[in-house]
Amino acid sequence: MLKSKTFVKKTRSGGVLKIVREHYLRDDIWCGSEVCTECKDDSPVLQRDAFIQSRLCTYPHYLIPDTNVVLHQIDILEDPVMRNVVILQTVLQEVRHRSAPVYKRIKDAIHEKEKHFYTFTNEHHRETFVEREQGESANDRNDRAIRVAALWYNQHLRKAPCAGELRVVLLTNDQANKEKATEDGLLAYRCEEYIKSLIGNPELVDRLALTSNEQNEITGGRVLFPEHLPLSRIQTGIKNGTFLQGTFRANRDNYLEATVFVHGEGEDGTEVLLQGLQNLNRAVHQDIVAVELFPRERWAAPSAAVLEDDHANDEDAEEEEAEKLESPALETSMLKPTGRVVGIIKRNWRPFCGMLTQSQIKEATRHLFTPADRHIPRIRIETRQASALVGHRIIVAIDGWPRNSRYPNGHFVRNLGGAGDKETETEVLLLEHDVPHQPFSKAVLSFLPRMPWAITEEDLKVRADLRHLCVCSVDPPGCTDIDDALHCRELDNGNLEVGVHIADVSHFIRPGNALDQEAANRGTTVYLCGKRIDMVPELLSSDLCSLRSNVDRLAFSCVWEMNRNAEIIRTHFTKSVINSKASLTYAEAQMRIDDATMNDDITNSLRGLNALAKILKGRRIEKGALTLSSPEVRFHMDSETHDPIDLQTKELKDTNSMVEEFMLLANISVAQKIYEEFSECALLRKHPAPPLSNYDILVKAAKSRDLEIHTDSAKALADSLNAAVLGGFPYFNTLLRILATRCMMQAIYFCSGMDSDFRHYGLASPIYTHFTSPIRRYSDIIVHRLLAVAINADGTYPDLMDKHKQSTLCNNLNYRHKMAQYAQRASVAFHTQLFFKNKGILNEEGFILFVRKNAIIILIAKFGLEGTVFFKNKGKPGPKLSFDSEGPSLTVEDQHTFHMFDKVKVTVTLDASNIQHQKIRMALVEPVIAGVSVAWPEPAAKKPKLDR
Repeated sequence: MLKSKTFVKKTRSGGVLKIVREHYLRDDIWCGSEVCTECKDDSPVLQRDAFIQSRLCTYPHYLIPDTNVVLHQIDILEDPVMRNVVILQTVLQEVRHRSAPVYKRIKDAIHEKEKHFYTFTNEHHRETFVEREQGESANDRNDRAIRVAALWYNQHLRKAPCAGELRVVLLTNDQANKEKATEDGLLAYRCEEYIKSLIGNPELVDRLALTSNEQNEITGGRVLFPEHLPLSRIQTGIKNGTFLQGTFRANRDNYLEATVFVHGEGEDGTEVLLQGLQNLNRAVHQDIVAVELFPRERWAAPSAAVLEDDHANDEDAEEEEAEKLESPALETSMLKPTGRVVGIIKRNWRPFCGMLTQSQIKEATRHLFTPADRHIPRIRIETRQASALVGHRIIVAIDGWPRNSRYPNGHFVRNLGGAGDKETETEVLLLEHDVPHQPFSKAVLSFLPRMPWAITEEDLKVRADLRHLCVCSVDPPGCTDIDDALHCRELDNGNLEVGVHIADVSHFIRPGNALDQEAANRGTTVYLCGKRIDMVPELLSSDLCSLRSNVDRLAFSCVWEMNRNAEIIRTHFTKSVINSKASLTYAEAQMRIDDATMNDDITNSLRGLNALAKILKGRRIEKGALTLSSPEVRFHMDSETHDPIDLQTKELKDTNSMVEEFMLLANISVAQKIYEEFSECALLRKHPAPPLSNYDILVKAAKSRDLEIHTDSAKALADSLNAAVLGGFPYFNTLLRILATRCMMQAIYFCSGMDSDFRHYGLASPIYTHFTSPIRRYSDIIVHRLLAVAINADGTYPDLMDKHKQSTLCNNLNYRHKMAQYAQRASVAFHTQLFFKNKGILNEEGFILFVRKNAIIILIAKFGLEGTVFFKNKGKPGPKLSFDSEGPSLTVEDQHTFHMFDKVKVTVTLDASNIQHQKIRMALVEPVIAGVSVAWPEPAAKKPKLDR
């Protein structure tokens, strides 16, 4: 049966376009139930025995949720208890338009066989399709379509001879929809009503999201916040310049302050300062908001106060706001535009990890949840299991934030485990940094090669056979995902042939399939302490793609002919087959190079590579490449408990630099090739030059030691850093380079057709990309595909040549890369806390890295550990302080002045008083300042052994 829809559409030029859409209705769309004999469905999804124990429904039943139930109660629907659910096409389409995250979650539930969720295509079934009536809203039409489909199911299943008492239950929170469904003879319940009737699953009640009416019921009557303007007024205001649109960024150190970043043209933007709860007006970190600017006379400077929201109830903060945010009179240049949030354009709510603060009221069910992320306000939830959740990490979702509530309302989602537990804390940091870490789905795994896998004759016909070459890999100890291998040999003409051979991951991951989509979403492998979250399944990352020794592997090779001065004569790219002769660690490779008695092919290859690498590095530095420093640590783990038992900074050898130089050279060579072939859609990587103001602290630090740092170019900075040496203070130059690293901008991926500035500032290279790590970076897979097309080794596909899609992909890769870095730092911080947990008080020497108004920040070089010595704490009297911002320097009690890079002695302990935010605490020992310094603790005396 064929129906058609006709409507007219106005074109940009002012014309009218008539559009006719055909809509096919069918009789062969099955109900999906095992009890049905009428439908010819070979693999029904809905079970015959669809029994969930319920006081309302004491008989087998299927559930049909309406759109709002799916949108707002997805946490309930994902629970294993909820089975045999019919998701109507009408509902699925509405959810898809209104919330992409919920749509993905409901689709995942439908694909989970154990849940028995069935999609019924009611919009194309002849008996369930409904046309929109004249004067009927789209929402009312969809509600009617849901009721018609539910009624059809009831009548259809009654015809089945073995249906028994099987019924269909409609779940809706819309009172009008519920009443109409009851009039039609349907069983209809509110979601809350049905969930509370379930027997033996009381924890599900905690997961119920509050509706708007319920939120107003549980909050007080006093209006605390201004009303948000409707979207239509906001859009009009943005168009005429009354309002500005931007991203809300909460201040993690001051709950009464935030900024809104208003995007300008290119990378420019404006920050609007918001102060006070009413002006923040219920916006949450990363929401897209509309702000109204205040007149210039109301502009202010950011508050220097550190304020945590630790009030016990709703209203006791407002009176103190003005006093807390008071700041001294400042120069006009320090004032920032101020304003207030008038409306929310797009919420950025996600499930939040944190801990429950149990109410002091006996048998209370409403409690405050404190998120781990300090940018997020506390959330009020209703739960009957508070005593069991105290001391645990839990996940909570926000349901809404009414005007009469000091905090947003939310609901409990799930319990992650005890706070401080290693597995729990790892799960928290992965969730908080949005790292995809779920097991790979069956759909993804289905695209892996079948085992046993081997290189075929067809592969050898289209690849260069380089298995005769003396190729080896050099990596950190324990590395199993080996991306790269190298070789160097002398040619008959006296020149050298150098090859960088990279795992050919793109051979196994074909464009557009589920495996490719998953890798693109993950973007990068995430390396935590003692754990790795792979971008691709382990069969590829640690086996078939990994360039392990003494096995044939597929590679993408970049081969240069060089003279002895490391000058490139010829560059050649080819798909290849290699057989690595050795998988070495950096230390093993260094030992071979240094051992004069070793003269085998592998060792000679390494020596040739090392000699060329030193020339290449010298040439890069001469051009202005920066050699920066960042203290990296390595944990030595207990083999049984996997707890850290030792903590050391990583020692870098010549072989680290050797591998790095050839990876850089390969990346530059490939960047040049793909840009030459595809000027509009090459995926490149750039490192923007920092604004000169970023260098202020570096310049001041050097000046305090009578040294000058030039920052007008990368070359000038590199030369200044090389010359900045102090006699008798060998670590000074490293400290300067650590500080210079903090001044840098983040390197980013971009599409060549969407940008004009390609330069990589840190490497002093006019063009750069990532080619050498496709096992752990998706960017490299795209670059491999571009290079393969450029050398006619593979075919192209539309998305590869679409600069807009490439740019969107780059945005995701930049986000995933940034989150992976943050997750890695969080993992190091957690394992550092574990290390110090049982160490008691340690006494260490350190250097002052930064000087603040009331504190100094110390770097303990041997641990790569930073900590803060506070001279004034909140609510406690402190010593007399005098801060000089020009130095910068801090004078304490007129007895001692601290400068950057001064050597000090401190005690180091773990402060576990706040179980959610444990900290490394440092206290000053030397220099000795009366009333400030602590005594250097004596080592604990050994207890005398008792006579037996």
